Amino acid sequence: MDGHKLTVEDLLSFPALQLRLLTGERGLQRSVSWAHVSELEDPTPWLLGAEMIMTAGLAVPRSAAGQRAYLERLDDAGVSALALSAQLHVPPLHRTFLATARERGMPVLEVPLAVPFVAIAQEVAAAVQEDARHRLGAQLQVFGALRWLATENLDTATLFRRLERLSGYDIRLCTPRGRPLLPGVPTPDPAVIPASVEAPPTIPGGFALPVPAPGGPAGFLIAFEREGARPAGLAVVQHIATVAALQVAMFRSERETLRREGAETLAELLQDVLDPAAAQRRLLRHSIQGETALLVVRGVTEEALLRCLADRPYLLLGRGEDRYVLGSPELGAAVAGMPGVAAGMSRPFVPGAPLRVAQREALWAVSHAAASGRSLVRYGDDATGRWMPDDPAALAALVEHVLGEVLGYDRAHGSRLLPSVRAWMERDRRMEEAAAALHVHPNTLAYRLRRFAEITGRDLSSSEAFAEVWLAVRAAGQLGMID
Repeated sequence: MDGHKLTVEDLLSFPALQLRLLTGERGLQRSVSWAHVSELEDPTPWLLGAEMIMTAGLAVPRSAAGQRAYLERLDDAGVSALALSAQLHVPPLHRTFLATARERGMPVLEVPLAVPFVAIAQEVAAAVQEDARHRLGAQLQVFGALRWLATENLDTATLFRRLERLSGYDIRLCTPRGRPLLPGVPTPDPAVIPASVEAPPTIPGGFALPVPAPGGPAGFLIAFEREGARPAGLAVVQHIATVAALQVAMFRSERETLRREGAETLAELLQDVLDPAAAQRRLLRHSIQGETALLVVRGVTEEALLRCLADRPYLLLGRGEDRYVLGSPELGAAVAGMPGVAAGMSRPFVPGAPLRVAQREALWAVSHAAASGRSLVRYGDDATGRWMPDDPAALAALVEHVLGEVLGYDRAHGSRLLPSVRAWMERDRRMEEAAAALHVHPNTLAYRLRRFAEITGRDLSSSEAFAEVWLAVRAAGQLGMID
């Protein structure tokens, strides 16, 4: 067996052991890390995987269902083979047991009465001694990964490629939900992700280990044995999981620092205290380049928004109940998919440009989204908005001319005539739907519409008056004059 790991087939070839294969031919290439005697019906809590279990038969149930369950438990725990002592306490083996072993490729061996179990254990120990030296060397080199991080400034992808070469495993990393955990490291097939951190570490062809982090595991490390390599064993994979945990902590710290810097940059951009060149440099540091848009998001928590925006470049700033997000216009589609969200997005602009107009557009759009019950409104997508002037003075003059008296009435009486008219108009004059959105009775809404017409002197059944009021309502919303 020089130059490769010990397998079940190797053990069958040792003349002194006189082992005989009863079934499970497909599993002859399974590796064997240890040979252990157990007469427990369920020894799996004390196993690491790749062991050969030897029993005189006391552990083997007598019923067909019990034998099958016993074999399946061992196989699921990663046991390499089951060795049964001939002519001792082994009950008759049912066909179901033998068929299950054959289907799963679980080798079942017969040990002659003349061969003591200790002889098999000694042969296995001697055979894996060389492999143990290789594993120790791999462990020491994996410890060296910490030195690589400190002295060579390796990126994550390069670091884990080195660890793969040293360990003999293909490494996969993921969050508990199967998303990428570290940049540059691929994710595993979702089928192999453990259901819990308490799951056994052994999986077919390798190991699955949690990546520790404060507050609970950050995710899982999946290690598959590479064809033609010499896998270094569970201890080395555990060390790699520790390196992954360190990388996750560093990545999270860097991300949090960038997030704080991004919030400061966005605040300065909104205050218009950065010149365009400095603004562009700041945005480039956060990988924001090309066409950019400003979003104002309501109705969701910051944690939910961060999860939604993960792996995308953006700046985020909280202002009261609003979350300001600066990034690619493509962020709009991701945000729109969040439950309960109301978001408004400005027209695209060049990175580093002043945000006065974009802020006004995004605030109008989010107000329109909240009032209309839509998850996302993009400023300029509607037929009316594109004809509205950008000049705030012109918009304010329109509002004052058409809505000045009703705005004063609402302020003086604490009433909501203008928001009620807006909700009714935005829902295409559907009284029941608008009343439900305002949480009032339809009769209450009808009264507000009549009172609005009396104060403004504009009959909303007239097309001309309706068009004038609609444009003024849009202008008021664009100026942030309607809540």
